[in-house]
Amino acid sequence: MLFNSFEFIFIFLPITFILYYLIAKQNWDRIAVAWLVLASLFFYAWWNPSYLILIIFSMLFNYSMGVVIARLGNARSSKLFLVIGVSINLALLGYFKYTNFIVEQINWALGNSFHLEKIILPLAISFFTFQQIAYLVDTYRHETKEYNFSHYCLFVTFFPQLIAGPIVHHKEMLPQFSNALTSRVNSRNMSIGLTIFTIGLFKKVILADNVALSATPIFDAAGKGAAITFFEAWGGAIAYTLQLYFDFSGYSDMAIGIAFMFGIQLPINFNSPYKAVSIIDFWRRWHITLSRFLRDYLYIALGGNRHGNTRRYLNLFLTMLLGGIWHGAGWTFIVWGMLHGSYLMINHGWRKLRKDVLNWSDNIPLWEHVTARIITLLAVIVGWVYFRAETLAGANHMIATMTGFNGLSLPQSMQSIFGSYAANLSDVGVIFEGMFGGYKANFVEGIVWIIALTPIALFAPNSMQIANGLFSLNLGQLTVNTYHRIKPNHTATLNYIAWLAGVTFGIIILNLFKVSEFLYFQF
Repeated sequence: MLFNSFEFIFIFLPITFILYYLIAKQNWDRIAVAWLVLASLFFYAWWNPSYLILIIFSMLFNYSMGVVIARLGNARSSKLFLVIGVSINLALLGYFKYTNFIVEQINWALGNSFHLEKIILPLAISFFTFQQIAYLVDTYRHETKEYNFSHYCLFVTFFPQLIAGPIVHHKEMLPQFSNALTSRVNSRNMSIGLTIFTIGLFKKVILADNVALSATPIFDAAGKGAAITFFEAWGGAIAYTLQLYFDFSGYSDMAIGIAFMFGIQLPINFNSPYKAVSIIDFWRRWHITLSRFLRDYLYIALGGNRHGNTRRYLNLFLTMLLGGIWHGAGWTFIVWGMLHGSYLMINHGWRKLRKDVLNWSDNIPLWEHVTARIITLLAVIVGWVYFRAETLAGANHMIATMTGFNGLSLPQSMQSIFGSYAANLSDVGVIFEGMFGGYKANFVEGIVWIIALTPIALFAPNSMQIANGLFSLNLGQLTVNTYHRIKPNHTATLNYIAWLAGVTFGIIILNLFKVSEFLYFQF
């Protein structure tokens, strides 16, 4: 069930909220939690009921392991159970997500033709596995409490964040469930949550899905080895860069908005990542909750920066490599992770050189700031090409065309524009070819969408900043570790925003007839 589908917006969400609201009126917190767990399990089962057993087993197993680890006094025994718990979680994730890929690589290497029935990846397994591994590790570190089982189930299954995050942490979620949960259900929180949800829905349905029309055919053509022009390759890469941001951040906004309607706050997951001035800065802004997990439970576990610069750079590289593998079983994701690992190594090395050798001031001049933003964005776009492409060959074809290694190719339709000069351009290596004619409508429309959306992504305030401004809020200054209650100051402002959200929502509904999945559902 998709957030941008009729059945979710007009059936599941209203029924779930109305019953929750009626329960909240009676201050029945336990029943409210139980209802949200049942509704969330139904939401998950809508995709494939057979995998309901998997998520229920995962919750029962990890909660039980947490209890055992917490109650064992012997550090060696508790560590043994931690290793068992983490290993079984990773084994389940590995079986469902990576078995097909591993078999394919073995067949290729050995020339075998071993056939394995395709294993369907359970929805959200990467997300709820990471959440529960963090819970087990923190239990071993004595950083958890004796949590209620029903609260733990809601922590894992809460439907707004279940499918594609944010990757929530037990410290920020479980205390909310045990602290007068139903008292936070009111018309104000519902109105503000609905507004944030509408912003996210607009980003997905109006912005992401439309700019995708010019990204998809370019990547499909590159994957087939078809000729694409220099401008088409860059247009497709930039279009996907925008599509992914508005799609994924739109989902996160919708999740935050839905949760707030129920009086529950989810962590912020995006903070204008394309405004980043470095790759380090980018990963503080993009998929913030994943970055937090990789830092706290992988990078630090590998040794962090405690063993010198060489080990530090190696740990950075390995962390991002594993982050790429987490996203998907394929060489394109591995290369994407290796790219970002290399980016971070270079970025940290440059910072050290700048400070210790060049003795440059910390006050960055405007030209350096602009240059840093451009270089960072270009590096991110190159990474997204591998992230989006179906094969390494397709990604390499895109990159080669973007960098001119396939020659500077222009659309055939432009040959007549240059007239007699076209022959002179051909003499210096300019090629008139490509599929511009076949995709002219989509390509031209895509250029319009790119021109319209690029300033929004690069310069406009993001969703949370808009919400802060509209309602005089403080959403933890856009950090993932601080939480404040959202309280609009003026009823008139609230009514105006609710009216504006309603109009926007009506426009969106007209576009729901072409429902598409969120990109991060595949992970």
